[in-house]
Amino acid sequence: MLKTRVLTAVVLLAVLLSALFLLPRNGWIAFCALFLGIAAWEWGSLAALAALRRSVYATLVVGLFVVPVFLEAAWANGLYAPAWVYYAGAFFWIILVPLWIWRRPHIVSRVWLLAAGTVVLLPAAAALVDLRSVAPSLLLAVLATVWISDTAAYLIGMRFGKHKLAPIISPGKTWEGVAGALAAVALYALGWASLGGPMGMPVWPGGAPGWILPVLLGLAVVGMIGDLFESLIKRQAGVKDSGTFLPGHGGLLDRIDAPVAVLPLAVLAFVR
Repeated sequence: MLKTRVLTAVVLLAVLLSALFLLPRNGWIAFCALFLGIAAWEWGSLAALAALRRSVYATLVVGLFVVPVFLEAAWANGLYAPAWVYYAGAFFWIILVPLWIWRRPHIVSRVWLLAAGTVVLLPAAAALVDLRSVAPSLLLAVLATVWISDTAAYLIGMRFGKHKLAPIISPGKTWEGVAGALAAVALYALGWASLGGPMGMPVWPGGAPGWILPVLLGLAVVGMIGDLFESLIKRQAGVKDSGTFLPGHGGLLDRIDAPVAVLPLAVLAFVR
């Protein structure tokens, strides 16, 4: 299982890096649309939709994502998606999701769950386009924040974890893992600031390098919220994994639960 997991991760990273640095803009949008469709399909499964309805849902979500391509729309500041999409995503992750996790309501209506899935996936997919438009290295640096946080949380939690973070939702996560993740991201932020940002990009538009520390720590916390939120949705759906798309890992949603929360906020932090 470990060998399969590592091999899948290596292949997925190679595909991502190749697409990130080699594809033209429309090719990258098509690449993002493909993965968005898979993620929407899996979300439809969590909402207990039959295959046909899942296909319709995934098609609608992807259709909304590619609308700017067909309209040749250029929103304010040249963003792929209008700014309100990112603000809606930020409101969802910073306000609504923590309340959702705290109250743990069991959503009976599929409409509400599918609407939530749209808010989870669409801003994140659009953010992939807008962050890459600034610089592929910026998008990679933002994703690295999530990867560093997740890896540190796992390793520190396995070694020192004693106090459960959310035992009902995700029994494996600990407060020690959270502390380790934040410490690792803090070191990453200091490295980012000392280098002046990805490929020489300013670490904060018009601001001081020190701002990058609270920004990346905030993104790391939001990523943890995203992780817990998907764990809650899966638990309520009665499944361990969102799918079987990635051998050894489960579904695509299982690997992007933190990035989908972080990406819209990263646009607000680094692009606007």
